[in-house]
Amino acid sequence: MARKQKFDVKKEIRKLARERVGTVPSARVIVPKPARKKPKHKKKIDEEAEP
Repeated sequence: MARKQKFDVKKEIRKLARERVGTVPSARVIVPKPARKKPKHKKKIDEEAEP
């Protein structure tokens, strides 16, 4: 026989907030600056013609 769940105010408040606002977006991992990839820039047509 399972035990009766104890009422938890904190859980109830979070449940009501999720109903009204919606679920929280998932956390994103912040990559340290040295490990980040640098953005690639396409060369313009003028730069490719001049060797």
